[in-house]
Amino acid sequence: MFYEPGKTEHGLPYDPFKACVVPRPIGWISTVSSSGIYNLAPFSQFNNLTFDPPYVMFSANQTTTSMRKDSVVNAESTGKFCWSLATWDLREQVNISSEEVPPDVDEFERAELEKEWSAVLPEGKEGKVPMVKASPVKFECLYHSTVRLPGNPPMGTVDVIIGRVVGIHVSDDVITDGKVDITKTQPIARCGYYQYAVVRETFDMIIPGMNELIRSGMEGSAKKNKAAAEGSQIAEVLSKAG
Repeated sequence: MFYEPGKTEHGLPYDPFKACVVPRPIGWISTVSSSGIYNLAPFSQFNNLTFDPPYVMFSANQTTTSMRKDSVVNAESTGKFCWSLATWDLREQVNISSEEVPPDVDEFERAELEKEWSAVLPEGKEGKVPMVKASPVKFECLYHSTVRLPGNPPMGTVDVIIGRVVGIHVSDDVITDGKVDITKTQPIARCGYYQYAVVRETFDMIIPGMNELIRSGMEGSAKKNKAAAEGSQIAEVLSKAG
């Protein structure tokens, strides 16, 4: 089958697009409004962008009433947000926090989740940003920018929020041999329609002919990337001196 989105029909009872780009990490994003109201919501269009320094993004479609999401408004107005890993153990709470509710509703309380407070983000008059205490991995992020992509109403238009990660919290309980252990975190991911997946098993593949610098990029090693940059600068100075 073949179709052109917005021009021709796909002929299926359900749209296939979201079921093709899978699995997608879940951006369980927490924010605080400029008036001090706490917000928590999951976004299935989320990912990291680079590692040195680390940046992440989450993409928020408009509401059913063509309004911008609270997470977007809060991140832009306060300049900060946090991310908590959505896990198998917390799947029901993730689902509860996804419901569209008024801005003055605290989704932490609604989902009966205990808050853990940001450690390095600037507080401002609105205070600290809460994170999901029960989640084993959490990021503190400074708002960087918004890319707004136009779409069809009411929900097609989307705000892509980019943030720089300035604080990373990892529970010692999910580390094995110096690595974050997927079998312990058991992250959930969004698939198509109403489907989700849980990651409990992994396998390794090494890029053929991979040199040490490419390996450091695959590992996301800021330390090795910095060493490579310093090595290049030294080599450049020596070549000029010679």
